[in-house]
Amino acid sequence: MTDNKKIILGFVGDLASGKGTLAKYLQEKYKCNTYRFSTMLRDVLDRIYVEKSRENLQLVSKVLRENFGQDVMSNVIAKDVAGDKNELVVVDGIRRPTDITYLQNLPGFHLIYITAEAKTRWERMVKRQENPDEKDKTFEQFLLDEQAEADRLIKELGSKAEKTINNDGTIEDLYNNIENILQSYGYKN
Repeated sequence: MTDNKKIILGFVGDLASGKGTLAKYLQEKYKCNTYRFSTMLRDVLDRIYVEKSRENLQLVSKVLRENFGQDVMSNVIAKDVAGDKNELVVVDGIRRPTDITYLQNLPGFHLIYITAEAKTRWERMVKRQENPDEKDKTFEQFLLDEQAEADRLIKELGSKAEKTINNDGTIEDLYNNIENILQSYGYKN
């Protein structure tokens, strides 16, 4: 496989829009690797024995970017992705324009925006409980979370994406949308 055949799907999307669901689907179906921006943040919090709450994840991200450059996490992810030997690679959790600083220079990179209605996304978040502070979160708190520094630029970045997936439908609709996108990029497994 040569680099010019590699397809790198970068998922930018609103909180609980379906990015992780799509990443997991592609990972299971195509045995591709998924890189998440939050993984390196969770690693730091694990290492220092601090709860992986949304607030703590945002704080570690802010500290890293303020002290090592706004694109520090983009550089890490891009190096990981560039070294990946799979023909299909997924990058999950893109939030800021600086997150794609290095990724957009990789051959085969495609930015995909995933969105859904706020109420639907809130219900998914409360149900999945990915972070310890999500179980009892009210809809009003959820809407405030979307105004946090980490989430404010998502819609703007999403407007620059090559493709958009509206995830207000069924899980099958979501999977069909990503399969159509893969087909449009010439991916054949």
